[in-house]
Amino acid sequence: MFKSHPRGLIVAFFANMGERFGFYTMMAILVLFLQAKYGLSEEKAGGIYSWFYFSIYALALVGGIIADYTKRYKTVILVGIIIMFIGYIVMAVPGLSLTITIVGLFVIALGNGLFKGNLQAVVGQMYDDPKYSPLRDSAYMIFYMGINCGAFLAPFAATGIRNWMLKSNGFLHDGSLPAQCHQVLNGTISNKDSFLALANNVSLNGPVTDINLFATEYLSVFSKGYNYAFGIAAFAMIISLLVYVFYSRLLPNKHKENKAKASNAPAEYKMPWSEEKPRLIALGLVFIVVIFFWMSFHQNGLTLTFFARDYTDKEVGPFTNLLFTLPSILSVIGAVTGIILLLNKKLQTNIRLIGGALLVAGIGFSYYFLTQNTASNAIAPEVFQSFNPLFIVTLTFVVMGIFAWLKKKGLEPSTPRKIGIGMIIAAIGFLVVLLPSLNIISPNELAGQPVPDSSRVSPYWLVNSYLILTIAELFLSPMGLSFVSKVAPPRFQGLMQGGWLLATALGNKLLFVGSYFWNRIEIWQLWAIFVVCCLLSAGFMFIMLKRLEKVATS
Repeated sequence: MFKSHPRGLIVAFFANMGERFGFYTMMAILVLFLQAKYGLSEEKAGGIYSWFYFSIYALALVGGIIADYTKRYKTVILVGIIIMFIGYIVMAVPGLSLTITIVGLFVIALGNGLFKGNLQAVVGQMYDDPKYSPLRDSAYMIFYMGINCGAFLAPFAATGIRNWMLKSNGFLHDGSLPAQCHQVLNGTISNKDSFLALANNVSLNGPVTDINLFATEYLSVFSKGYNYAFGIAAFAMIISLLVYVFYSRLLPNKHKENKAKASNAPAEYKMPWSEEKPRLIALGLVFIVVIFFWMSFHQNGLTLTFFARDYTDKEVGPFTNLLFTLPSILSVIGAVTGIILLLNKKLQTNIRLIGGALLVAGIGFSYYFLTQNTASNAIAPEVFQSFNPLFIVTLTFVVMGIFAWLKKKGLEPSTPRKIGIGMIIAAIGFLVVLLPSLNIISPNELAGQPVPDSSRVSPYWLVNSYLILTIAELFLSPMGLSFVSKVAPPRFQGLMQGGWLLATALGNKLLFVGSYFWNRIEIWQLWAIFVVCCLLSAGFMFIMLKRLEKVATS
């Protein structure tokens, strides 16, 4: 995978993987935590969620400016890791007020702003060397895969900690209960008998006799489990920090390079404004498309998570459950990997034998886990967020292989064209989740009551939606990073990476569109909004295609 690439890519890969594990552990549960702990509505929790996501990427612009001005990219990255660690520690403390929690989120966002864009810029600097320049697109695909290796494990970690905390205190998990518990405590519950039935289903200590006491204890344990999951994120930051500190010497150092040039070399080449201007305009056009992609795509942590919690089956059969526990899904992944290695005749015999062993072991463990599952198995809504990174890791090499094959045939789409295609694929992804939403009861009709089982749909609708959205992401996000790295004028490298993240920030701020309309329109109409946004963005991209391709090849 890293063959022919500079060694620094390995450092960036693993440093980013640790940081992303921590980040996505938090993002898998953040909106659920805000509702469970503070009793917020979907709209208010979505507002905080969108502001936080906005701050993460908006502050990357600040980080880019600092790094560009000082040329100390690596130092700025290090400071960012340390600040993020402090923020996660704040979030891990149980019992904090909403105000302190929001402060902790801002600290994380500040650290992320110093870290994220500048690490991406440093990756690009490695490929400014003509020796590595042809590998730039594949480098960002590999780098992007590192993000998602960490993100795949994150929801399982968050869910595992939360469920352990609940079970240790005599409870089971039911994602619909926290909202009902808050209604009990504030006196707005309309059907106490229905609530009591739910409470008895999750109580491991016998029948519930005092619903107020149960509601208080369940909310306390539920939210404290999420606090401990934030502690896991802090631990992941320590790993990322150690990898970066010990091996950052393998990354390029712009500060030292500039000092050496200043002492005995001619002045650094400065691209004339006549060349910089069309590049900056092209980047601005791409940033516009990025806004609407992330506004739609990052609904995975917001309205798609609400959909997973409220409208997807709570329990699944033994076969489907293989996808919803970490040991069993790893066994399935092992079996699939084994098949791929075994059937690839281009690989050496010993590697194909390893593939055969993986296949046998994967099938064996999968069968064992299948027999251990019951006829009905509870699943957690957070776990759905593991499918996107899983598909990223699985499909990255597939997409890279397709692009390589097309390149040999002289048919590989340009980077801007790939981005446009990605937007069309994203529209299809939301269309998939729109179809099962046509005949379900919308939240505004329920008036706070739990969703009836008749309005719950198979989890495969959401899984397939994530699959298609993942393909869209592979066409757009790593390609966009590569485009920015390639087109950005030398003196604006960090700033333009920050610009990419600022555009992402604006898209994330628009996430509130989903939570705002959640209780106001039909669910299928909500998904239709994102279908239209993606299609309009794709059309805009193809209209500007010639201008973008001209800049990318100049």
